[in-house]
Amino acid sequence: MIARRPMLIAALAGALSLALGGAASAGETKVAVAANFTEAAKDIAARFKAKTGHEATLSFGASGQFYAQIANGAPYEVFLSADVERPRKAEAEGLAVPGSRFTYATGRLVLFSKTPGLVDGRGAVLRSGRFEKLAIADPKAAPYGQAALETLTKLKLYDALKPKIVQGGSITQAYQYVQTGAAELGFVALSQVAGEKGGSRWLVPAADHAPIEQQAVLLKTGQDSAAAKAFMAFLRSGEAKAIIRRYGYEVR
Repeated sequence: MIARRPMLIAALAGALSLALGGAASAGETKVAVAANFTEAAKDIAARFKAKTGHEATLSFGASGQFYAQIANGAPYEVFLSADVERPRKAEAEGLAVPGSRFTYATGRLVLFSKTPGLVDGRGAVLRSGRFEKLAIADPKAAPYGQAALETLTKLKLYDALKPKIVQGGSITQAYQYVQTGAAELGFVALSQVAGEKGGSRWLVPAADHAPIEQQAVLLKTGQDSAAAKAFMAFLRSGEAKAIIRRYGYEVR
């Protein structure tokens, strides 16, 4: 028994060394995430950590605001934008790793109200005048806000409804206006109301606005980060795509 003890100690030491080595190799990456993708990103980050050991630290906000921060040296390593324009611009201006940009999701716009029956299946409520406030995200900062503006313009309703519009700094704030009753209805992301069982909604036809193609890009600050590169790879995986679809996005 005594003779076997050194072997047992050596085996335990080897196992401990492997465990510590695995912990040491796990890293962290800072990810800037478009507000509409909040819940999906949380699920993806949790699965990413379980699968790889790496931690994805998420920050949420408007894509335009994030781009301004990145251009001014914010330490994000991965950028999940709600559009194509800003990741493309980051690449062109040397802020992102060339060739790392790809579309991770295509979003859908919804006109939503917490009041059952207020929003009909064709969006006719917009012409009815049966509301005081309509929430949208800031079109200059948030692609979903731009899509809402394009929709109202196509319906020839923007001028008439402009006095009723309240703008949120991001799609999250626009959604909060509807949730708190500050606005009776609002244009929000389908992903935000995918789990809502109450209220009323109109899924805006995709033809009423430019596609909400959402792209990811690896920033130069993350080009040497194993965790950042692993997160970008995981975002392309079948596992991540299944989560993204569950939140109402279209995925290639």
